[in-house]
Amino acid sequence: MADPSSYRPSPGQIPDSPGVYKFRDEHRRVIYVGKAKSLRQRLANYFQDLAGLHPRTRTMVTTAASVEWTVVSTEVEALQLEYSWIKEFDPRFNVKYRDDKSYPYLAVTMNEQYPRVQVMRGHKKKGVRYFGPYAHAWAIRDTVDLLLRVFPVRTCSAGVFKNAARTGRPCLLGYIGKCSAPCVERISAEDHRELADEFSDFMAGRTGTYIRRLEKQMTDAAEEMEYERAARLRDDIEALKKAMEKNAVVLADATDADLIAVAEDELEAAVQIFHVRGGRVRGQRGWVTDKVEAVTTGDLVEHALQQLYGEETGDSVPKEVLVPALPDPVGPVQEWLTGRRGANVSLRIPQRGDKKALMETVARNAQQSLVLHKTKRASDLTTRSRALEEIAEALDLDTAPLRIECYDISHLQGDDVVASMVVFEDGLARKSEYRRFQIKTFEGQDDVRSMHEVITRRFRRYLAEKEKTGEWVEDDSAEPGDTGEGLGGSGDGLGGPANGLKDDDGRPKRFAYPPQLVVVDGGQPQVAAARRALDGLGIDDIAVCGLAKRLEEVWVPGEDDPVVLPRTSEGLYLLQRVRDEAHRFAITYQRTKRAKRFRASPLDDVPGLGEARKQALLKHFGSLKKLRSATIDQICEVPGIGRKTAETIAAALAQAAPAAPAVNTATGEIMEEEEPGMTADPSGEPVAAGAPDRRRGQET
Repeated sequence: MADPSSYRPSPGQIPDSPGVYKFRDEHRRVIYVGKAKSLRQRLANYFQDLAGLHPRTRTMVTTAASVEWTVVSTEVEALQLEYSWIKEFDPRFNVKYRDDKSYPYLAVTMNEQYPRVQVMRGHKKKGVRYFGPYAHAWAIRDTVDLLLRVFPVRTCSAGVFKNAARTGRPCLLGYIGKCSAPCVERISAEDHRELADEFSDFMAGRTGTYIRRLEKQMTDAAEEMEYERAARLRDDIEALKKAMEKNAVVLADATDADLIAVAEDELEAAVQIFHVRGGRVRGQRGWVTDKVEAVTTGDLVEHALQQLYGEETGDSVPKEVLVPALPDPVGPVQEWLTGRRGANVSLRIPQRGDKKALMETVARNAQQSLVLHKTKRASDLTTRSRALEEIAEALDLDTAPLRIECYDISHLQGDDVVASMVVFEDGLARKSEYRRFQIKTFEGQDDVRSMHEVITRRFRRYLAEKEKTGEWVEDDSAEPGDTGEGLGGSGDGLGGPANGLKDDDGRPKRFAYPPQLVVVDGGQPQVAAARRALDGLGIDDIAVCGLAKRLEEVWVPGEDDPVVLPRTSEGLYLLQRVRDEAHRFAITYQRTKRAKRFRASPLDDVPGLGEARKQALLKHFGSLKKLRSATIDQICEVPGIGRKTAETIAAALAQAAPAAPAVNTATGEIMEEEEPGMTADPSGEPVAAGAPDRRRGQET
């Protein structure tokens, strides 16, 4: 525990101007980011008598080892920089809203030639119109199903669309009138885009125009005694009204607004947001956060506004934002929202009428969300704590293993050998810490040797990091300059090149933090290999165990018999989750590498031959088989291919060994070659010609 006075700057050093400050711990990690109208006054509050500080603030300042700041011109700039740094550094003591799901949106892909209506999650894409978020995907599908009879916009995937265009036959929706079938040119691209615009306008709340237009058309059709057409229009009107009924009117003046409510106690806070468009609730979402710092309701609202609108622009930021308490000061936040929207935004507390009544509803939802979260969280915390305690007891560890790393080896009959490393902290997956490896020192199938290599490389990097900070002096017997090159490197993993490690920017170092427990997927041989690797590096304070799949036995180094945990043990369940996650991550990487290898072509080795000219060659000749048999003069006929390039292509194809005949694995039929050593099985996945069906191969 650090003494704040040991790193307190003198008052004369701190400027009396707006700015953003960062507290760092002894490892130079950023643990807190804040902003201030006056840096001098704000920072002075942290360096008072510890007894007078909020308990969480006291924990933060005693965890920190240094503080630094950046001066800005205005409070709005401070707000923007604070948001950017919180996103970049993920400080542990800042308010971070979390959610257990990704909310679905109804999206219209206006960036495509033929816009498509679909359900989308995750990051928003440019050129796509979004409506929502919705609590459930089925709610979107019910709404779309009702609207398609009036706005028959395309909903199919790109593959289905291309297949329909190729065969000249639309899908079922095209036959039953719920798609205008642009795939077979029943409607032009321009008319289909206009249809998508009308669909979007209706979803945006401009419903009255279409209802009145359809009612007039129905009346005209009835007067002209076109009763069948009038009946269809009547059904269309009913479908639109039914879709509208799913979102009842809550604000009579057709307001566009977001309502934010907060429910909180001493430890946690829940935020609920209702998105109202055209007077109707179009979406709802909620977040929960730990109150790891002393914050007011206004502070929680400010953090919620940053998370809600930090990546949004234009109409995604509504004209009006209603909140239970205003940030202090409110001016910079309102100015920031106005800048995001590009027009004036009203940020206020509702005082009376429908908006106040709706805010009370949102507040009730927030309170229910907090109660539900606390009920689930208590159970989860108890279970995870018990699991870690059981593991510590079974493996005779001094303390519970708060950080567990698990390693798995994956290959297909000795090819594309890779490994994975997954990290669980406090019983929860920490996916940002996951890493993957290529086995480089040998070829073939040897799980034990592969495990030794991976453990050696990972912890050699750990020692290198310790040496940088002066916390560890590496053994002279280690090979000079060997820091696990290739680990996490380009094409080798998620971590980036070896020289990409940073010391002073506050980002988590990739291999700087050791686990308390290393788990390997396997039995005695793999465990012994991991222990030898650690011993060879002089590391003796990290426990090792292995979980064998056959009987779910836990193996520890130097023991002839496994540790058997009860089948109902929470500790065993946690180890299984960690092992299964490592297996999943390794298999995913191995399949990716395998797919890339199957897609390889002799043309890839021709220098200066880009993707466009490769496609031109294949389009001209139809297949690599015909290209291989072509003369240099014939290759020169392809646009963009000169004689020198043609000679290089011919030489490369001549050197490449001809592939064995491609075989349909379902029928045994020898098929016409389209790419050397490669065809496709009935599932559409690549299969090497002459190779065994990988679905019957062994994946480990």
